[in-house]
Amino acid sequence: MQYKAHDYQEYAKEEIIKKKACGLFLEPGLGKTVITLSAIWELMFDYFEISKVLVIAPLRVAENTWTEELEKWDHLTFLRISKVLGSEKERIEALKTPADIYVINRENVAWLCKLCDWDFDMLVIDELSSFKNPSSKRFKALRKKRPGIDRVVGLTGTPSTNGLMDLWSEIYLLDQGKRLGKTIGSYRADFFVPDRMNGYIVYSYKPRPGAEEFIYSLLSDLCVSMKSRDFLEIPERLERDVKVKLPETAKGIYKEMEREMVAKFTDKTIDAVNAAVLTNKLIQMASGAVYDDQGNTAELHSSKLDALEDLIEAANGKPVLIYYNYRHERSRINERFKDAVEIKTPEDFKAWNKGEISIAMAHPASMGHGLNLQHGGSTVIWFSLPWSLELYSQANARLWRQGQKDTVVIFRLLAEGTIDRDVARALEKKDITQEALMQAVKARVTDG
Repeated sequence: MQYKAHDYQEYAKEEIIKKKACGLFLEPGLGKTVITLSAIWELMFDYFEISKVLVIAPLRVAENTWTEELEKWDHLTFLRISKVLGSEKERIEALKTPADIYVINRENVAWLCKLCDWDFDMLVIDELSSFKNPSSKRFKALRKKRPGIDRVVGLTGTPSTNGLMDLWSEIYLLDQGKRLGKTIGSYRADFFVPDRMNGYIVYSYKPRPGAEEFIYSLLSDLCVSMKSRDFLEIPERLERDVKVKLPETAKGIYKEMEREMVAKFTDKTIDAVNAAVLTNKLIQMASGAVYDDQGNTAELHSSKLDALEDLIEAANGKPVLIYYNYRHERSRINERFKDAVEIKTPEDFKAWNKGEISIAMAHPASMGHGLNLQHGGSTVIWFSLPWSLELYSQANARLWRQGQKDTVVIFRLLAEGTIDRDVARALEKKDITQEALMQAVKARVTDG
């Protein structure tokens, strides 16, 4: 297929070529893979600046997306790709295979960094936000290799899903600490103050007055932000919160658990040893069931299933994609709706896009990156919400992206008087911070 780059794609490509380190904060659907591949092609065959590229990506993206994009476009014909996946033996063989681009999943980054041979002159981190934890093995391993890499590109549409603290390790892999400091400690001390505390124990930090704007200004020459709605004609996206009323008995048990951190029903005792466990239990109880200490499921109510049934009936045969967060949610949904299909394989994705699945289920963690599902439907239903803005945003973007022809409607089932509303508020608060960052480093691309 012939590639005709949009102006914004040409702009982004030139940013990669021009800068030794570049962060592209591109929302899903803007074509960040083909943009990056086009830049690699020119750097390799026009400028002769690189000869061997490493791409780190989520497993599903590493398996499919980069190869599919390479095969799709005519101008990328001469690029050779090798997928460093599978068993250790298979990965080693893939590294020995002559190629221009080597793609590896992020779970094997630490393994790759231990190998003696490290002759990549360009690194592409697809989903840079997966390196936001400075304590992770993958970040620590890659940090040691970073000085020997001439060019680095970081790709993500969700750079700061949990707030500005996420940015330090992501930006460090790009500029080695030039803008936000050499350590997470110095970054924290320079730009943040304690927020939630218990004595000397600090649970969270908040930006100092003026820190957000200063951080954005520091990143303005390094990062480029682009939002789909600014460059593509995509349908409207609507979010609809569906209030779910719990039965009085279930509400009483929920409040008991919330107050006492222990509750008993259906001959099972549910307890929480700390606040984190309690939060997890309350989210489950709001959705209608909860795991006990032995991993068995105790059912509390069916209110969300009833609300889900109403939404499916109102869809009148129109395909719906249901996101769940716990196995017992999947089981209960499947029990109520016998024709519901969990989509998780390439064959399932194709069947969905062909319109062959009317009720689909998926866990957001398995749907986050690199999947195009916009051709199979336009209705999303969240049975329960995740805490992670990245999971939430990326999962919604599977349907709300370029190529979608209908208005995308996202329904969120929220049990009244429960933690559901707190999770929804937390996602909205995180999105405000991320939106500010995206706007601050937004690319100014003019047509013509």
